[in-house]
Amino acid sequence: MLAVTGIQKSFPGVQALAGVDLEVRAGEIHALVGENGAGKSTLTKIIAGVQAADSGEISLDGRPVHWQGPAQAKAAGIHVIYQEFVLFPHMSVAENVFLGRMPRNRFGMIDHRLAEQRAAEILTRLGVTLDVRQPVGGLTVADQQMVEIAKAMIETPKVLILDEPTAVIAGREVELLFERLRKLRDDGVAIVYISHRLEEIFNLCDRLTVIKDGRWIATRSVGSVTRDELITLMVGRDLSHLFPPHERPPEASEVVLTAKDIRMGARVRGCSIELRSGIITGLAGMVGSGRSELAMAIFGGLPMEAGSVTIAGQTFRSMSPERAIGLGIGFVTEDRKGQGLAMLQTVGANITAASLGTVSNGPFLDNERERQLAERDIGSYQIACRGPATPVATMSGGNQQKVLIARWARACRRVLILDEPTRGVDVGARTEIYRIMRGLALEGVAILMISSELPEVVGMSDRVYVMREGAITGLLETSMITEEAVMDLATHDRQAA
Repeated sequence: MLAVTGIQKSFPGVQALAGVDLEVRAGEIHALVGENGAGKSTLTKIIAGVQAADSGEISLDGRPVHWQGPAQAKAAGIHVIYQEFVLFPHMSVAENVFLGRMPRNRFGMIDHRLAEQRAAEILTRLGVTLDVRQPVGGLTVADQQMVEIAKAMIETPKVLILDEPTAVIAGREVELLFERLRKLRDDGVAIVYISHRLEEIFNLCDRLTVIKDGRWIATRSVGSVTRDELITLMVGRDLSHLFPPHERPPEASEVVLTAKDIRMGARVRGCSIELRSGIITGLAGMVGSGRSELAMAIFGGLPMEAGSVTIAGQTFRSMSPERAIGLGIGFVTEDRKGQGLAMLQTVGANITAASLGTVSNGPFLDNERERQLAERDIGSYQIACRGPATPVATMSGGNQQKVLIARWARACRRVLILDEPTRGVDVGARTEIYRIMRGLALEGVAILMISSELPEVVGMSDRVYVMREGAITGLLETSMITEEAVMDLATHDRQAA
């Protein structure tokens, strides 16, 4: 259905693609894998007509094509669901689904009722029940993702490309997405699936193509390659020891922070947790279980209706980010571009953003001091960039994430909260982030890690609290931490005493 041959693409100073080949058959789910910066996004944009290749050929259904723009590619049957949503928050669900293709009545007027009816039907087929008249901006991130997928389902596409579609959904929502993709595959659609979550590739895909540094590396049947072999193809080195060993510093287990009976309406219902020095505490559960809300309440990003936070011998019934930072609490958000990084600023400015007092001379910023501190952290955290003056927007997701971690590790030495620390990060950068996390724990930092990836929860956590529908359903420690035990607590209706 889709054949890409010898595609090359250069940007000033960068060879993004150097002769990449990709063949996707009708009726298959084909994984496109590689580290961040491998060229997956550039190749996707060329296939979709967003960018033009410098050389090479694209064939669709046996015919050579030369796109003049994305509209032409879409009209021919190529649909892309990007990792970054393309939604208008003040428009309704139905208006977003049919954006640019609103149905009209016999008088040529937009037929809102028909649009709402058809949008509801498409979402129902995806296993989602939404009020299609409500603004998209009021939806959860997971529901916004389903609206993005619904946009491609108006007409059955010939080629459907999904870029990290499960980055913001988990559990049953992922299962529903996979069911729909398998149905589309059985209907003859050629699906290109881009994901850093290797377990999804082995669970869903039929074949895979690996690219590295803009070059084709291999195409394999999924059943013919092991996980370790795939990782080696992707990164060019053995990463069999993905998670560092569970070491503890001598002073580990001192209780650093206690959150008691935190309540936030139906989102968080009487949750209590303890964080200990040198210990990585996992916070697991399905999307919508209240994990991020509980963490934000501890940090002061969302108001508590009841409960208290005790840290450094002081008990507080209300928190604010300013107070939390002053007490030594840092927060690495799950949305690094929207809420974490100052995308128009440099690496140096982002690293020192939460500790300006250390790079200031009275009311003035000491640029030389900022450069020195940033260079030190760039080396310590192995951040791949040209230096402190590098614009953070030009960096890969993994290196952006390390900039965020460096910021909060510098500013806050008691507690570090990480919400989905490896979301959208390639497998090579994951190992480095895991190493950084364990290193901070060995320095005595109490870490709270929120993750929707069970291998990550099991591989990194010394203790795990599990949430369901706003309540803590259990605490797992040491050998009790297994994927089965976490899933049991996350999906069964019980509440911890």
